[in-house]
Amino acid sequence: MITIKSIAKEANVSEGTVDRVLHDRGGVSKKTEERVKKILKKHNFKVNPVARALAMKNKFNLLTLMPNYDRDNLFWKSPYLGILEASAEVKNYGVTVINYFFDQFDSDSYLNQFEALMDAKPSAVVIVPTFAKETKQIVDRLEKLEIPYLFFNIDLEGFDNISFIGQDSYMGGYVAGKLMHLSLGDQTSSLIVQSRLNVNNYYAISKRIEGFNDYFKKNKIKNECMTLSIDNLNDAAYTKEKINSFLEQHDSIKGIFVPSSRISTIVEAIKDSSLKKCQLIGFDNTEQNIQCLENDSVSFLISQKPFEQGYESIRLMTDFLVKHKKPADKIYSPIDILTKENARYNERNEREFQHNDN
Repeated sequence: MITIKSIAKEANVSEGTVDRVLHDRGGVSKKTEERVKKILKKHNFKVNPVARALAMKNKFNLLTLMPNYDRDNLFWKSPYLGILEASAEVKNYGVTVINYFFDQFDSDSYLNQFEALMDAKPSAVVIVPTFAKETKQIVDRLEKLEIPYLFFNIDLEGFDNISFIGQDSYMGGYVAGKLMHLSLGDQTSSLIVQSRLNVNNYYAISKRIEGFNDYFKKNKIKNECMTLSIDNLNDAAYTKEKINSFLEQHDSIKGIFVPSSRISTIVEAIKDSSLKKCQLIGFDNTEQNIQCLENDSVSFLISQKPFEQGYESIRLMTDFLVKHKKPADKIYSPIDILTKENARYNERNEREFQHNDN
């Protein structure tokens, strides 16, 4: 049986692109549109009337609650684009996706946006559970009203979410520890730079740090690991003074681990003399981080397919709402190790989506 997925694979485009061609929604280059239409005609593909009927019958509000992105924090742009692509596809099943954004450094913003979300009468909710204590308040409300919810990107434990999709944060940190060991050898000194003082309230960050430290402990490798907390990475002068002062006082440091997406900010702050003698490892393939890879300021990035996380979270919840199909409890994203040689080959689906929407 020919499907949109198989059509997309044959045309070397995303499923969202095929969907846009099928429903004449635009946003696709003429050359790509002609290629897709030719393949559709070859297979005599027609829109599934059952899907159309479901769309007429079903009316679901699928709402998301996720951090906003800006020029300094670009990571969340990728899952948002994935959500947009999936949103266009699930319209055929009567599912409307509405996105609510909060400040990832402000727990009050998280709760306020949830209140706005509840006013829209959600059928289901997809959440990035950034704050542990506040998430408990949110989940209590949802469960009382029997509204299903899914976590993505951050795997908070002890909740009754129907699924989690994202990276195993602990194992991501463990892999970072192994990369640091392979880069520096035994008996090394390394530095963990935390971009938030209250790291325990940011589950993914704390699990990455735990995994990083456990690699050395479990393998009985001597590593003098120090920690530096920087409260406000957006204050360039403050960040530069604090990290360079610390590195001058601890000249033995040869490796720097940044367990967040902000490693490019750390690179910009460090003096060239210190940068040249240190191996830097961070997370996420934002454009700024990839540039740091390509100019050899950063040795490795660990990517977690954020575009796919956003996309799959919407598809999974749609299947749950429309087809009553319960997903697996945990769906882990890959732990991709990026170097300067392979970074541009990552996230093909995201680049295809952005190209077709231009």
